[in-house]
Amino acid sequence: MPTEFIKGSCLCGSVKFEIKPPLAAFRYCNCSRCRKASGSAHAANVFLPQGQFAWSAGEELIQRFNLPGAKRFAVWFCSRCGSRVPHKVREGDNYLIPAGLLDDDPVMRPENSIFWGSRAPWYVEPHEMPRFTEYPG
Repeated sequence: MPTEFIKGSCLCGSVKFEIKPPLAAFRYCNCSRCRKASGSAHAANVFLPQGQFAWSAGEELIQRFNLPGAKRFAVWFCSRCGSRVPHKVREGDNYLIPAGLLDDDPVMRPENSIFWGSRAPWYVEPHEMPRFTEYPG
């Protein structure tokens, strides 16, 4: 059963927030910008209307990097630990929340994977490789 609010925080715990379901979207983005910003094969992003998002702590610690020449892309991060943090998207009324920051299960699962044609050439689907509960060997 979903909780009324889903809590989230950055790596050091200084930036905290709450979101109220339902989520508007949950997707993976494979574009080169999201790969570089996340340091991973893709970013996992949740979207929801601004009215369903609230800061709990640390909003004053947030810094923003605007990618020169980009119309929509920016990276918002905690100035203490460097974790990406939620931010209002430039167009519309939605907030983007990096899904890895969620402390609780959002219940909703990723719906799609966008910019698939831009995925990293080294990306291998997780179901295609061995799995371990901890470090292998």
